[in-house]
Formats: sequence, structure tokens, C-alpha cells
Amino acid sequence: MRKTLLPPELESAREEIEGYAREYGLDFFPILYEVLDYRTLYETAALGGFPIRYPHWRFGMEFDQLIKGHVWMGSTIYEMVINTNPSYAYLLEGNETVTQKMVMAHVTAHVDFFKNNMWFAHTNRKMLDEMANHASRIQRIIERYGYEVVEDFIDTCLSLENLIDYHAPYIKRAEAQTKQPLVGEEEIPLVQGLKVDHEYMQSYINPPEFLHQQKRKIDEDRLKQKSFPESPQKDILLFLLNYAPLERWQHTILEIVRNEAYYFAPQGMTKILNEGFASYWHSTIMTQRALKASEIISFADLHSGVVATSGGRLNPYKLGIELLRDIEDRWNKGKFGKDYAECDDIQAKRLWDKQLGLGRQKIFEIRRLYNDVTFIDEFLTPEFIAEQKLFTFEYNRDTDLYEIASREFEEIKQKLLFRLTNFGQPFIYIEDANYNNRGELFLRHRHEGVDLQWNYARDTMHNLHKLWTRPINLETMIDERKRVITFDGIEFSERRLD
Repeated sequence: MRKTLLPPELESAREEIEGYAREYGLDFFPILYEVLDYRTLYETAALGGFPIRYPHWRFGMEFDQLIKGHVWMGSTIYEMVINTNPSYAYLLEGNETVTQKMVMAHVTAHVDFFKNNMWFAHTNRKMLDEMANHASRIQRIIERYGYEVVEDFIDTCLSLENLIDYHAPYIKRAEAQTKQPLVGEEEIPLVQGLKVDHEYMQSYINPPEFLHQQKRKIDEDRLKQKSFPESPQKDILLFLLNYAPLERWQHTILEIVRNEAYYFAPQGMTKILNEGFASYWHSTIMTQRALKASEIISFADLHSGVVATSGGRLNPYKLGIELLRDIEDRWNKGKFGKDYAECDDIQAKRLWDKQLGLGRQKIFEIRRLYNDVTFIDEFLTPEFIAEQKLFTFEYNRDTDLYEIASREFEEIKQKLLFRLTNFGQPFIYIEDANYNNRGELFLRHRHEGVDLQWNYARDTMHNLHKLWTRPINLETMIDERKRVITFDGIEFSERRLD
């Protein structure tokens, strides 16, 4: 990475901002800043914040989209920071000092979040070196097999990169297959029934129907042991790495794609909370400590742009910061717990204030333990929904307009949670890797009221077939009926299960 020393005024601002942050209790990795011109900044943003990535057309496409957004729509990247130790952050060359100070305060809170939030605990803090290593490994593969062949395979892998188990680093899942020692021929267990002291009691203690039930249980257990995988597998990429007939170079690329998918996953899982936390602290640090009188108007304009909302778009910065401020107020005043929840007096609840002063402590606790789903599930309240004027909306075919569908708390909360859980993507599991006893892959879609989008589902099955090389079967619901869709490598077929 090109080393760029901060100019004296920005270095002074960095020391000032980080000093204030530490006084407030923020705990962050060392932060190394780079000042980049807008084109270099957008090139780096297209690469996910890393200066070196493996060659692929999607990075060029993302750069093109960012530049067009900058030129034609006036969008600007103010801050960009990567989760490493030390952490690297980027400042846009030419921004006024108040902008750079706000960005530094925002970045400092992000790095505190990266360091202390439990969902980032398993991430690789040396990912800068790892990304460079990935790039060099893939470049060697390209030199050996050719760019077009490798690029086509990367396309296939990237189309499947969301088929991972986002919670796998935090909980232990059942393995695809239990390892058992080889002991020669399999011994079929005998049905013995309960022990009896006298033979004449055998028919009473172990009647034929009981022995038959025991035999059926043994047969079921043996069949379960022979099933493959023994339990449903959500990390489909890991299953493919272990069992798909991949060439060595293909295995390397799929492993890289999976590795990077898990690195970026916590950022998607904490987008609202992370951005809300960073916005909360840049606002606090700037308004309470770092803002000069001459900078107030500029800061107000910048901050309002960060938290601005528009129709049909959820702004994670706005939702995150407002919910954290609401929590801070509630915990400062004691608006939580059994007594508050059971109070039926609306006026008393409105004036409730036990002066506990626990708000800031609660914010740090949330920063340490929560992701977006648990954050929204636990702390969203009907009062917050009403105050923020939140609602759900739906498309009306008759008027050709999007219209407000509901302002009810439960409906709004469920819509948010559905959108955030698994990033709003369908839950797909591998149920059987030897379906029909022919080595076919059988997937099950956990239907939750929304049918699959078949253009995406068909592409996914097509690309899974490229890796598995045998037919792919997917069980799902279509128009409230169970169906199995099969792709045999040439065409799709469908059959009903009910």
C-alpha cells in the first residue's frame, strides 16, 4: 500500500479526534489513513476497500457504477474503512477540514465496533495480506489455465457465495458425516429385548410386537447412519469443497471465494447497528468536543445528508442512530423492566424518569453483543415506530402506485426482521447427496411465505450442477404446493409432491 503521510492540519485533527474518542471510552485498533484523489478512492471502493484483489470483471463493473453515480447523481464516498489490525481508512482529497474530522470520528467508532463486536471476533485481522495472497494465487492459476477459463469458474463460484452458514463461526453444527473407525464387516445388531430371568417369562416381557418395534428402530438408526449427509448442511460451499469432484485449481478458487464471503459476512449482519453506532459517535464527538463555531453550518449540512431518508429506501444510518438514541434515553430514565412494562398509565410512562443514567453503558453493551436482527428484535418499540413515522408499503396494481400498507408495530417489525434475517435470502439446505441412490444432490428450501424467484433459483441450480456434475433437485413451495424442481445439466423438470 502506498504510504501517504497526513498533512499537518489533518494529523492534528486525527490526534484530537482520537483523543476525544478515548475519553468517551471507545477502544479501537491503530488507524492508518490514506488521502486519495476521487478516482483512486473509487477504484479502492470497487475492490471492497482493499488495494489488491484478484482480477475479475465485476470489480470493473462496480467501479463504473460508482463513477457514474459520482458524475451523474452527485453521490460521494465520504468514508471507507476496512476491518484489519491496524485498520486502514481513506480520506477524499480536497474535502474541507470539518468533513475530514467528521469522517475520522465516524471511522474511529467503526474500528471500535470491529474490535469489540462479537460478530467480528472470528474475522481475519490480517485480511490485507490475505487478499494479496488470494490475488497472487489466482494469478498463477490464470497463467497456467488461461484467463477466460478461470474467469468463467470464478463467475460460477461468486454466484454461489451466499450459500454459506452465516452463524457457523459462532455455533457448532453437525458434521456432514460422522467419522467411524473401520472394523471390517459391519455387524448387524440383534434384537434382544429386555433381560428375563426365566425363559417362560420371555413372551410376557418381550412380546412379538415389542421385538418388532425394537427391530424397526434399529433398522431406522442404521439407515440414518448410512444417509449422506447425516444431517442437513447449510454451508453448501463447504460441502462442495469436501465432496464435489473439483480439480485442484477449482478447489483453490472456491475456497478463496468462501473465505472472503465469511470475512465480509459480519459487515452485512451488522449494517444498521454498525452505521448507527458510528453516526452516533461522530455526532457526539463533533457537537460536544471537536466542532468550532465556524464549522457548525457545514457539519449540520453534512450530518443531515448522512441520515437523510427518501421514499422506498431504508437508511441504515438513520434507523441505527435514532434507535440508539432512543435506547440511551430509555436507559437513562429507567424506561425498561417489569415495572415500566406493566404500567398502564400513559401519562406516567411519558413522564417516567428514574434518573438512572445508564444510557451510555447500554450502548456499549449493545455494541459488544448484538447484530441487526437481535438489535431490532429486542429494542424496537411501538413508541419508536410512532415517533419515527415508520410504515410498510405495497404496490397497488390498480393505481400503479406504491401505497402505505400498514402502520402496525408487529407488521413493521416482522417486515424488518424478514428483510434482515439471512440478508433476506432464502434458507437452502443440502438434505441428500446421494438422492435416488445415483449421486444426485437434493436441496430443500425452508419456505417462509415467499416463493423463490425462479430466474435466480434456476441460475443457482445450473451453477451448482457445474460443480457437482450430477443432477440437482430442489424441493420448495410453488403456489402453496410442494414441488421438486430438477436440473439434469440440460433441462429443467418439475413434479408435484402433494
